[in-house]
Amino acid sequence: MDRYIKAPISNEDAASLQAGDYVYITGTIYTARDAAHLRMNETLDRGETLPISMENNIIYYMGPSPAREGRPIGSAGPTTASRMDKYAPRLLDLGLKGMIGKGKRSDAVKDAIIRNGAVYFAAVGGAGALLSKSILSSEVVAYDDLGTEAIRKLEVENFPVIVVIDAKGNNLYETAIKEFCEE
Repeated sequence: MDRYIKAPISNEDAASLQAGDYVYITGTIYTARDAAHLRMNETLDRGETLPISMENNIIYYMGPSPAREGRPIGSAGPTTASRMDKYAPRLLDLGLKGMIGKGKRSDAVKDAIIRNGAVYFAAVGGAGALLSKSILSSEVVAYDDLGTEAIRKLEVENFPVIVVIDAKGNNLYETAIKEFCEE
């Protein structure tokens, strides 16, 4: 089913999405990869405030290539989500409502998704140039010294993703394999 949602994502929208839904996101999302996640974790360990609120936000696991002239961002394809698995449950417990990446997630992340009514989306790997066309603006908001791994605030319009793990824990990677093997 095709769904159109606003970001930050509401609790109701997150709860209504189902594994396998095609979703088009419009609004504000943030980027963060390995180095930014490590730094956010260290910030929390020191009892300090994160540079962005997690509340109902979506983090896209992406580090863009340089922008071409006239564009707000370069190629913007997803990175492997499992590299953020050791940090994701903590951020989900702080209110993070969605994550965009590619690949499987750990059981600890799946449990945190269910516990917090969140969603894991996949963006198509290898389609970074196409995905960048849905990004209207890009602004570094934290950790500028990390270069491409800095946290960016993106304004997106109809950014295409697929629900992989929904708020109930249904996992498209598992159900699709079962359906394929039954045929």
